Amino acid sequence: MFLTILAYKAESAGRELIAVNPAGTSRTCAGCGHCAAENRVTQAEFVCTACGHTAHADVNAAINILRAGLALREAAEAA
Repeated sequence: MFLTILAYKAESAGRELIAVNPAGTSRTCAGCGHCAAENRVTQAEFVCTACGHTAHADVNAAINILRAGLALREAAEAA
């Protein structure tokens, strides 16, 4: 129900809603793609154990979600 309302609001604002599965996005590095639970140092701090990339955990996850949404949109347009 929430996604239906959100899709309607997005459409009325001239925007597009793309539903993305957020699983793992807070543990995956937006810099190198390394995924590990250890990357999430605290609730707010993200430090990649592979490349050393640091960011606020929510910002890092948002970047991953944006990339996933853009990839889904690109795949849909190619089909």
